[in-house]
Amino acid sequence: MKLKKNDTVMVMKGRDRGKQGVIQECLPEKSSVIVEGVNLVKKHTKPQGMRAGGIIETELPINVSNLMLVCVHCSQPVKVKSHLLPDGTRARMCKKPDCLEVIE
Repeated sequence: MKLKKNDTVMVMKGRDRGKQGVIQECLPEKSSVIVEGVNLVKKHTKPQGMRAGGIIETELPINVSNLMLVCVHCSQPVKVKSHLLPDGTRARMCKKPDCLEVIE
């Protein structure tokens, strides 16, 4: 998966199209992530013990195919490529021809 925790992403498909958020959790076995403030659902809970009942809003996972990484340099949703740095480590790089900056 090319997305990591704390990356800023933009939703490209679905009811939340155009919204931006920060990845809170990655679920690579499902190819999905939980994004802050995106794909919200209301959950009705009964009171149990010390916990009060009511309506709680939570984020559900969203598939990574519906997201694009937002470049920190050009502030646009971009495709990402893997680039080998001179010290031998790999880094993610913006694919926009006018940007081509390392994203980390």
